[in-house]
Amino acid sequence: MTSPATPTPSGIIDIAVSYMGAKQLFAASRTGLFAALADGPLTAAELASQTGVPPTVARILADSMAALNLLTRSDGRYELTPEAAAYLTGQHAQLDLAPYLTFLNEISYGHWQQFDTTVDTGQPGDLGMDEARWGTFLGGVMTYNRLHAAMLAQHFDFSPYRAMLDLGGLSSAFSIEAMRTNDALHTTFVFDPKFADSVTSDVTAAGLDDRSVVIGAPTESAEPVGEFDIVMVNHVIHRFDAAQNVEILRHARAAATPNARLILLDFYLDDNKNQRALDALHAGEYLVIDGTVVYPESEVHTWLEQTGWRPVGTTALPGSPRILVADAV
Repeated sequence: MTSPATPTPSGIIDIAVSYMGAKQLFAASRTGLFAALADGPLTAAELASQTGVPPTVARILADSMAALNLLTRSDGRYELTPEAAAYLTGQHAQLDLAPYLTFLNEISYGHWQQFDTTVDTGQPGDLGMDEARWGTFLGGVMTYNRLHAAMLAQHFDFSPYRAMLDLGGLSSAFSIEAMRTNDALHTTFVFDPKFADSVTSDVTAAGLDDRSVVIGAPTESAEPVGEFDIVMVNHVIHRFDAAQNVEILRHARAAATPNARLILLDFYLDDNKNQRALDALHAGEYLVIDGTVVYPESEVHTWLEQTGWRPVGTTALPGSPRILVADAV
């Protein structure tokens, strides 16, 4: 008999076959299995009829999604879990993650097949991008950013602040969500010039023109002017080297009021007993995709201390990066 202390292979096997679950999740999303369940429970035969996949395939997908806790199964009928209903049901979802899953399936998954070469050389793989693949790439990344923005607005209190600098991000969603939680908050976006027009369109569509200023400037050299009591630097530091990040943080501090707060959102490697898996996995994703870097949190702390910021805490956002919070000193 195996004692509780005897090692078993279960955890290893779960990791090794996890790609099977991912591929079935992508297929379930692509074929509309979750959306088909938005109005209530269905049998495998009914799912096959609504999605157009063969009955045996519908059963396999539904059983796998039930095993992965995205569906429940009772008396041969499948039903959405709250998480699947909120994020996987297309137009019924509170935030539809389908474009992100499409990106993972069509871009990221295939790209990981080059990971062995990346491990051996330290170099990213070849994305082989064309216009259609870029559309899939951007659609997925921006959808994932919208999730991050929603999680940030839920887990960080923006109510005390009045003047925000959004420096160098790729998505306007973070500040738009923040302004929706605080009617008194105004934002100055300082984004790379190639994103400035899309940010302007986004704030106009959100009805926030009167509380927004959009400035185009290269992130690594931008020197914002103003007195901001909160600064957001979202998905920036992994895209730049250490020296560039120090300058970005120095310029952010120069535009901040005394005691201003900094939100530095990204994935980090940590020194905790148990490394957060999502961050470590994205270190591999960023490396194989384009050679960018998930930095150790301790190194980022050093940059902050060098540039007039005092780290005060880190918060992990559900299904999203972490925010490293610092105060101006």
